[in-house]
Amino acid sequence: MTSHSDTFRAARDFLVEARLDYARAYEQFTWPRPEYFNFALDWFDAVLAAETPEATALRIIEDDRTDRSYSFAVMSRRSSQVANWLAERGVSRGARVLVVLGNQVELWEVTLAAMKLGAVIIPATTLLTVDDLADRVGRSHASAVIVRADVAERVDALAGGFAKIVVGASRPGWHDYAESALASEAFTPQGLTRASDPLLIYFTSGTTALPKMVEHTHASYPIGHLSTMYWIGIRPGDVHLNVSSPGWAKHAWSCVFAPWIAGATTCLFNYERFDAVAMLDVLAEARVTTFCAPPTVWRMLIQQDLAHWQLSLREVVGAGEPLNAEVIDRVERAWGLTIRDGFGQTETTVQVGNTPGQVVKPGSMGRPIPGYRIELVNPASDEVASEGEICVALSPERPVGVMTGYRLEGGADEARNAAAFAGGRYHTGDIARRDEDGYVTYVGRTDDVFKSSDYRISPFELESVLIEHPAVAEAAVVPAPDEMKLFVPKAYVSLVAGVTPSRELAGDILRHCRDRLAGYKRVRRLEFAELPKTISGKIRRVQLRQVESERASERAPGEYREEDFA
Repeated sequence: MTSHSDTFRAARDFLVEARLDYARAYEQFTWPRPEYFNFALDWFDAVLAAETPEATALRIIEDDRTDRSYSFAVMSRRSSQVANWLAERGVSRGARVLVVLGNQVELWEVTLAAMKLGAVIIPATTLLTVDDLADRVGRSHASAVIVRADVAERVDALAGGFAKIVVGASRPGWHDYAESALASEAFTPQGLTRASDPLLIYFTSGTTALPKMVEHTHASYPIGHLSTMYWIGIRPGDVHLNVSSPGWAKHAWSCVFAPWIAGATTCLFNYERFDAVAMLDVLAEARVTTFCAPPTVWRMLIQQDLAHWQLSLREVVGAGEPLNAEVIDRVERAWGLTIRDGFGQTETTVQVGNTPGQVVKPGSMGRPIPGYRIELVNPASDEVASEGEICVALSPERPVGVMTGYRLEGGADEARNAAAFAGGRYHTGDIARRDEDGYVTYVGRTDDVFKSSDYRISPFELESVLIEHPAVAEAAVVPAPDEMKLFVPKAYVSLVAGVTPSRELAGDILRHCRDRLAGYKRVRRLEFAELPKTISGKIRRVQLRQVESERASERAPGEYREEDFA
């Protein structure tokens, strides 16, 4: 083990040992702040591959149940080969590399190799269009692009002098990734990596504008995800399965850093189309011990008879959007396990969460994670309150897991950074409230919360009630213009498989809400629809709000209103 990883290992071991003692972990944890740190060299190679070389680092299970595993030693050697091969093709320290790969072993090889080189990784989903790719290459000034074979044609349509590397096929004008197998397994880094050097640039989902460029360092994600490991409860030797698409920050959270910080196996089910039964079969067959999935996946899983599967699960968590109480209850009744919610962003690691062994309050996403001091700030007065914008205090010490900042093509995005870090805090743009025990409950995005007859309405609270109805799979609540009340809550509803929209069903869902919600926040209008989503799977409420704004008070075809069922 190198001296660069000493404090990192000590912090990791402390959080593993104190995982069930939240008070101790929160009070005593301190972020390791080494001057030099390279996760691939100082941790993966020097500790994991050296001490547990034959343990499984990565296991990928395909749709057809083809099952391949790769040890820490194998991944260490292969990533060194790839690093040497990329260096020969001009990828050096500070070079920006756009990586457009699926859940395939090459993604993890490239990630480790780029770290070893000190290159800056720009993860991207294979779903990107030509215009999306042009935007990312142009604004990031990428000097190399590494893509899956089926994406190569889209990249050929782009202008620029970047190196083109294709995985899975040979292609004229492209470097064939398969040639990296001929490179030397002995890698010598070109100097030390500063922990403050840039490592990752993420393009956020872009629900309201062009995606923002978020920059992270060799500290903020590789070290910052100590918080994610602690929240999930991953221990050395665990098998961790996370449902997330490559290209998004959550994939790095739970498919790279959190499990490998712990010395656990990253397990992937690489399906073409999600199937709840197949996922449950894989969880059982792979003896997965810790499982993370977004609420959309949990809502599909609970439509099955969960008790039918005998699983090895110890910890189950949800992230991406808040979890609804109905989902948590169904899983607890079937498995005796409580899904624990957590809150973080592309810009940070996990900030707030229900941690292992702690009381979970219905509807709450938990308490601040060790290493983060959370303040709820009233946007109008800038004072800390019991309800307000979720903000991360940056003093007396800045949490390691917070981004460097937003970037523009030529440097820092000064305007966005000034707003994001105003007042000595990082502003998340999310609203929550905190109870007397310190538990934080999500209310909504600052631009999602709206007023109806001067009452503040949280879409999340209404959506939680809607999905308790057995016919409702997903729901999004937005303000609909109203002549008397200014706005009233309207629900866009997606139904479970096999259920057909009808007037009778609309009336039943509206009655279900009326019986469970105070009069001022009842759902007044309802429309059956497929919910628009970003390519990362988040509901685009902004698109639905725009639709309602354009309609004004005009009734939409297929819209049902409360007065229809008086």
